[in-house]
Amino acid sequence: MTALSLHRVRAELGSREVLHGVDLAVRPGEVLALVGPNGSGKTTALRCCYRALTPTAGAVVVDGTDSADLGRRELARTIGASTQEPRVSAGLTVRESVSLGRVPHRGWFERANGVDGEIVETCIWQVGLAELAGRDVQALSGGERQRVSIARALAQQPRVLLLDEPTNHLDLRHQLTVMNLLRDRARDGLAIVVTMHDLRLAVEYCDTLAVLHDGRVISTGPPADVLDDTVLGGVFGIRAVVRSSPRLTMEILGLADG
Repeated sequence: MTALSLHRVRAELGSREVLHGVDLAVRPGEVLALVGPNGSGKTTALRCCYRALTPTAGAVVVDGTDSADLGRRELARTIGASTQEPRVSAGLTVRESVSLGRVPHRGWFERANGVDGEIVETCIWQVGLAELAGRDVQALSGGERQRVSIARALAQQPRVLLLDEPTNHLDLRHQLTVMNLLRDRARDGLAIVVTMHDLRLAVEYCDTLAVLHDGRVISTGPPADVLDDTVLGGVFGIRAVVRSSPRLTMEILGLADG
């Protein structure tokens, strides 16, 4: 069963088409990484998934339904998203900001209950922000704000989680914390799509890679199958080797022309 799929999606930024008929699919329990050089269309594809950008052609399908037919509240209960540069709400604490993820599950005038509070506290703890729960979000570092955004998306309890460069502002320890958390949530049945620049993390933590280049998906599959010499050299401009023992890892050897 597919949780989310893109069918021949085209999209424009300004007057320039940046996605040229993209097909993607992610299943429950799967971590799918969109990888590719800058300008390849990774973030644009993700924005189409959570309807921040409307495709000019094609369809985004969520649990068998065209996302264009879903109301915003229903979409927010189904898809949780965290962006590269999360918006910061002035005057909100970490706890209050993460609590916004529970709003789609309540009526317009319904107040948060004990269950909501437990979910929020769990999500804050999972991203390592328990000690900062009462801190103003504006006073946090970029990496801490990134983790607040991830916690808020998790608090939505979506069926599909979309993360744009979730490790971009994080130190190594918190990169691993977040990636391990994603693996745990995938084991619980969550379908996860991430955009990533760090191929080594993508290889180690993601089930499937979709390589985007010039607005097209040129290869999709398990990391060891996708990252061959042609893709590594032609798309990423590097020499590298993917090893499967004792666990799946990637070693970067240098530039393709070095």
